[in-house]
Amino acid sequence: MGLANLASVLILSLDTTTRGGSAAVLDDDRVLAVVEGDATRTHGERLPSELQRALSEAGCALPDVDLLAVAAGPGAFTGLRIGMATMQGLALVTGRPVVGVSGLDALALTAFEELQVPAARIGCWVDAARGEVFGGLFDVTRSGTAPSLTLLSGPEVGEPALLWSDWRALGNGPIVIIGDAVARSATYLSDALRVLPHPLLAPAVGRLARQAALTGAPQSPHDLQPLYVRRPDVERLGSDPAPT
Repeated sequence: MGLANLASVLILSLDTTTRGGSAAVLDDDRVLAVVEGDATRTHGERLPSELQRALSEAGCALPDVDLLAVAAGPGAFTGLRIGMATMQGLALVTGRPVVGVSGLDALALTAFEELQVPAARIGCWVDAARGEVFGGLFDVTRSGTAPSLTLLSGPEVGEPALLWSDWRALGNGPIVIIGDAVARSATYLSDALRVLPHPLLAPAVGRLARQAALTGAPQSPHDLQPLYVRRPDVERLGSDPAPT
């Protein structure tokens, strides 16, 4: 039976785009449980136990799940690989569909839901290490009951001052900023309309995955593709010309 034929869709969702990350269980858009990841331990040490904890807190078990959802990036390479591999493995074992979602989309959706406005320009600002940030700039509007996200810039990686300058040059009003890099970027973001801290993303990842699955997005574990934005070091160093 397809998801569209179900009275409700039970979703197990995972975000490993940050060191902490989160896991959640949703019944359609209603959050049943959210587990904040333990940032003092690696994702490899914590998974899949944090997913099991979320299921337990929601009062359900893995066989009850109809859809698996995972944040595909951008973020740290190791965390993304572990998160996606975990959900691919669960999809293969259970036969359930799995959908990868941009963490930037999930951030924009979370910010928009918190703002409670009919429209907003939202910039997502994620720590990329090396003094850089992963960024995505969105116009978000409410279309019926569901928000509609339009990507204006990104996904991209770069120096905070340059990204912020490029976004401001687009005009059309002030920008709300959200993400885990906002605290260390205060000097660049002084003219932002509002600055929001990084939320627990797994609920928004689950909501977006459900929307994507119901509109025909690929759902096979083999269809999952990471959104790295920056190439892994092993690829970058291997392809760069040798110094002369």
